Amino acid sequence: MTAPHVRPNEGLRNEAFDQCVLRRGDYSIRLADSPGRSSEVSALVKRMYSWRGYNTENTAVPPSQTTLEAFNGEDLVGTLSLRLDSEHGLLADELYKEKISTFRVKDRKVCELSKLAIDPQFSSKELLASLFNLAYICGRIIHRATDFFIEVNPRHTGYYKRMLGFRQLGETSNCRRVNAPAVLLHLELDYVDAQVSCLAGSHEPRERSLYPYFLPEHEEKKVAKRINHINRATAFDFAALYG
Repeated sequence: MTAPHVRPNEGLRNEAFDQCVLRRGDYSIRLADSPGRSSEVSALVKRMYSWRGYNTENTAVPPSQTTLEAFNGEDLVGTLSLRLDSEHGLLADELYKEKISTFRVKDRKVCELSKLAIDPQFSSKELLASLFNLAYICGRIIHRATDFFIEVNPRHTGYYKRMLGFRQLGETSNCRRVNAPAVLLHLELDYVDAQVSCLAGSHEPRERSLYPYFLPEHEEKKVAKRINHINRATAFDFAALYG
């Protein structure tokens, strides 16, 4: 009997097909990997932003960034995007380029978190922590980033400072993308490293932080390997289709 023909990396492609990188309880988190998936993410962002009275004309997800999707069953309930610095810069450069550029020095690499949206019906500390944890894994472990930036409404700064250790840089400005006030927050990833080392996986309810809900370091490395696995499979599929 002739052995079935298997294309190179066929097993790799099949393993990575669902794009899932983390499962916890009732939800799973995947990588958005196609225009169809990105359009669903944009629809969720638009719905959550509109609910808060923000402008939603510019909620499209650029293909150059990593976008995480959180699902409850097959229902999309949350998303967060990580944008790497490049010649195109970061979205926050529009208002805060001078502040951010002070960190664009040798041996440092900046990233931006954006388009966070979670359906309130499914919101939880664990889900929010998982999205930030995966963004940290992508930024820190995979891309060797040193600093995260995020623009948030001034009403939310206390939460980001208390739960993740962000610090505010600069004054409040009006963000034209959402037509709402915004402040720039900065998070040094050396600080996150330390929090992961001492708190991750503890689920300590008395700790007023999201870090007890992060994965321990050895599990983060497994997830990073899984993400790289998926990205290689996706790149192989793209090359096979268009190469």
